Amino acid sequence: MQDIITGIAYVVGDDVDTDQIIPAEYLMYNPSVPAERKLFGRYAMVGVPPAGAGLPKGRVPFVDQTDESNSRSRFSIVIGGRNFGCGSSREHAPLALAEAGVQAVVAEDYARIFFRNSVNGGYLVPFQCAQRLCESVQTGDELEIRVAEGLLRNKTRNTTHKLEPLGDVAPIIEAGGVFEYAKRTGMLK
Repeated sequence: MQDIITGIAYVVGDDVDTDQIIPAEYLMYNPSVPAERKLFGRYAMVGVPPAGAGLPKGRVPFVDQTDESNSRSRFSIVIGGRNFGCGSSREHAPLALAEAGVQAVVAEDYARIFFRNSVNGGYLVPFQCAQRLCESVQTGDELEIRVAEGLLRNKTRNTTHKLEPLGDVAPIIEAGGVFEYAKRTGMLK
């Protein structure tokens, strides 16, 4: 895990579920096949409703779908509201975000299974913020997360927000996932 995570924000609202993050029709791809794994990134967030559906205005595609070879997003930090990652227990949701280039998600709270899948798979860092950021941060804002300090700085708007400590999951994230953590600590050989 980096000490400082920088990137462009993609803002969503409350109750973004795993079907919106990676719709079921794209679960036919095999994440162990590199060419197919990239497709999870290409189709990440295609199920998020467009602007005007109770979500922030100005919704833009998360991944540019006009270039068929593109599987990466220009947005590397997702800002969510309450209950981010609710729905099914599919591990493919944080994998899809990671394959699209997301390094971190900052939300008010998470569905527990999404949070653990993010941490255990070493896919991305799920930060929690006590403040409601999905109404003050806008898609396209330039953000900086200072991990050790627990701060999110919005460079576009010149604001700073406190993040909750990562706590007991920090060593797992630092190791790159639960299996790497188990190897490093001698639980697995």
